[in-house]
Amino acid sequence: MSRSTRMPAWCLGLALLAFAPAAVSDELPEYRLKAAFLYNFALFTEWPAELGATLNLCVYGRDPFGEEIDALQGKPVGERRIVVRRVTSTEGLSVCQVVFIVSPAGDGIARVLATVRGASVLTVADAPGAARQGVALNMNVVNNKITFEANLTAVRAANLKLSSKLLSLATEVLP
Repeated sequence: MSRSTRMPAWCLGLALLAFAPAAVSDELPEYRLKAAFLYNFALFTEWPAELGATLNLCVYGRDPFGEEIDALQGKPVGERRIVVRRVTSTEGLSVCQVVFIVSPAGDGIARVLATVRGASVLTVADAPGAARQGVALNMNVVNNKITFEANLTAVRAANLKLSSKLLSLATEVLP
């Protein structure tokens, strides 16, 4: 049984709060909720043991999160701690385990995916069609709620596994 499925019930309950049906509300900014989703994506991913003590969460491109993403700095993911990094070039992606691709224009997604190919990197975006382009998890805002789709081919290619609990919340799971 993986660590992600052995998570204590209280931790699972707290983590799933970010996935509540009213995921976007008037009180919480969109990118605060998307930061919470990123944290939960990391929590419900089974990571290779050889990663070490940190989990580098990289924002690639112009940062839409601001201080919202900084709240994740040092948060635990299993035995690891999150380090938030802002990356502006594909060369900087070599240290990342989670990459949030900001507003990919042109070949932005393809360029990032080519750079991280073969590495254990969870790619995340919030762009229409990103999951179909090969991003592992793609967030959408539908009816003022944050939803997400999962691309299992991309997840497997990164040598990662997503919790079935996480996948059950996805609006679409691509094989």
